[in-house]
Amino acid sequence: MKVLILGGTGVFGERIARLLARDGHQLTIAARSLPAARALAQDLNATALRLDRSGDLAALAGYQVIIDAAGPFHAYGQDPYRLARAALAAGAHYLDLADNAAFCTGITVLDAEARAANHAAISGLSSVPAISSAAVRALAGPDRPLMIDSAILPGNRSPRGLSVMASILSQAGRPFPLYQAGQWTTATGWSAPQDYTLPGGFTRQGWRIEVPDTHLFPAHFQAQTVDFRAGLELGIMRYGLAAVALLRRLIPFPVTTRLVRAFRFLAGLLAPFGTGTGGMSVIVTTATHRHSWALLAENGEGPFVPAIAIRALLRRATLPTGASPALEILTLDELEAGMSDLAIRFERRSEALDPIFPRVLGPAFATLPEAIRATHLTAGTTRWQGRASVTRGVGLWSRLLATLFRFPPASEDTGIEVIKTATSKGEIWIRRFGTRSFRSHLKATPQGLTERFGPFTFQLGLTVRDGALHYPVATGRIGPVPLPRWLLPGSDAREYAKDGTFRFDVRLLAPVTRALMVHYRGHLHLAQTEDPTPPQV
Repeated sequence: MKVLILGGTGVFGERIARLLARDGHQLTIAARSLPAARALAQDLNATALRLDRSGDLAALAGYQVIIDAAGPFHAYGQDPYRLARAALAAGAHYLDLADNAAFCTGITVLDAEARAANHAAISGLSSVPAISSAAVRALAGPDRPLMIDSAILPGNRSPRGLSVMASILSQAGRPFPLYQAGQWTTATGWSAPQDYTLPGGFTRQGWRIEVPDTHLFPAHFQAQTVDFRAGLELGIMRYGLAAVALLRRLIPFPVTTRLVRAFRFLAGLLAPFGTGTGGMSVIVTTATHRHSWALLAENGEGPFVPAIAIRALLRRATLPTGASPALEILTLDELEAGMSDLAIRFERRSEALDPIFPRVLGPAFATLPEAIRATHLTAGTTRWQGRASVTRGVGLWSRLLATLFRFPPASEDTGIEVIKTATSKGEIWIRRFGTRSFRSHLKATPQGLTERFGPFTFQLGLTVRDGALHYPVATGRIGPVPLPRWLLPGSDAREYAKDGTFRFDVRLLAPVTRALMVHYRGHLHLAQTEDPTPPQV
């Protein structure tokens, strides 16, 4: 095919050009700098063209495919699809690598024009959503994916383009919509770090960001929870960006070109450190299994990954018609075949879900009322809502501990929400009483169930008695150091059913004094699911 690549000398544009040259396409490298375009074109036996996306686009005529690899797509101004419209008008297919949620989802405004021209206008032919959506479908098969958790984790020695840096920096500390446990919530860019495992046992940390997946996957896959993270290999860069995110939450200053260039300069000083090894992870949880697909790119070939979707699509005899995000445009088999000549390997895993409460309780779990069992069969993420009353202790020691553990304030009647997320290590519970929330991590061990609040971990002696589930505290530790019995909190906590409704009654006593610390009781029901259609962006 006769292909024009805008931004062809950029990090990803150059990789697209090199892959398409290998496949025998007739290429033109377009860039603002003609000398740079000529240098690459000479290397690839292609032609060069000086072209500015915001200038005269008459030069688009005569090409079969126009590829936009320039970006940053979030900064395309009042007429973001000017290039796409011009490509269709010139009788060409339009393809891009957009990772911006608003740009990618909005491409559908060109659907009528694309169909009238009998051509394609496809946005997001990159790691997201093209590769990620293909991986989700391959992992879930015919089953409904309840939870989708993905991450892109590049190596530090991978080249950094201004567009990618501008995209991530513009998100840091800013709110965005996220679909969690069947409801739209507000998350913050570059927050909530989480570890991911890549082939070969590599572990990398990712931080939550907004991508097309977070807007498109809830409705497309009917998933209850969709999450996405990106990572930086060096801790100083990850936590430095986290500091910027915190500052932008307090003072929402704009991300200017000068600021992006300054960050790229600082990142360049750290370029000799780390590795050229990066990866991508997609984890899909269904009602019965947790499936994962991961890739590991070595020898600095990670930047080729976002270029693979366009390469794979142009290997087809015909392209689709219409304008759309790149949702399941390609299969995972096509994409893996497109990486077969690169230093990239893949790994797929699947494990049956084994909820921690049935595992710990054994046959006794089946004797509990259905209302209780339903709350402890978490696959993915579930959200429970209800009402509660809260009594707080009055002593100084009790008040201090209750504040430390973020227990709710006293109230005769307050709204309560409990969000439970199943992970490979157990479950994460977030309890919200009004505006106050606290988090704990539950894990099944050979000794029973543990619950961790920050550095404090408690062994719970789960028992079923008189149709109720009781949670007495058996032992505890701070970090690895065991707590003596007199430093353990007293616990009289139970879950029970009344009139078919799940109810709880939790009374916690302060260690040493055994005075009341907090007492909360109430009821919960499964929260209603909101419309997964993405909100306006």
